[in-house]
Amino acid sequence: MLAYLYGLLTKRISLWLLLIINVLGTIYGFYWYGDQLAATPLHFIWFVPDSPTASLFFVFVLIGFLIRKQSGLIEALAAVTLLKYGVWAVVMNTFQVMEGAPLHWQIIMLNVSHAGMALQALLFMPYFRIKKGHLAAALLWTVFNDFIDYHFHMHPWLSTRIMPYIDGIGWFTFLLGLVCVATVYFLNVRQRALRINLPG
Repeated sequence: MLAYLYGLLTKRISLWLLLIINVLGTIYGFYWYGDQLAATPLHFIWFVPDSPTASLFFVFVLIGFLIRKQSGLIEALAAVTLLKYGVWAVVMNTFQVMEGAPLHWQIIMLNVSHAGMALQALLFMPYFRIKKGHLAAALLWTVFNDFIDYHFHMHPWLSTRIMPYIDGIGWFTFLLGLVCVATVYFLNVRQRALRINLPG
């Protein structure tokens, strides 16, 4: 069953379908952040749209698969950020509902799409060619991004229901990033990467 799943997942048509989905999701993600980006100082712009940046990394990963030119650095950034912000968004959206925010269709849509982000990282983990140096760079990126987000208050806008917990959210985000780096290390860096064999 698992062999069949991976055989289906790594077909050229599947990779193209995922590429289209992730391109559209990335565009929508940057649109979603439009108001916040408009209010963000220019030098902080790239540290605000966390989720669409993660899916943008994965867009380049998929292109690399399709043209047979993988980049361990891009794969490390994609793996860590897809896991981190996929899980983070599900937790934050669920948290705000638990604190009394209404459960509307956008919350459900965001949870499903962000869970899909994390799932993509896990499914393709065996095919990434990530080395320790690549993962170290991803670690620096995620730690620096957290510093910008929670020291300069550039984190994604949150529901007023959970803003009283912002200090705890900051620590949760930082620790989640470390857990995701460790996950990539144990599931990929310490393992032998598989190859995606595309015909033609």
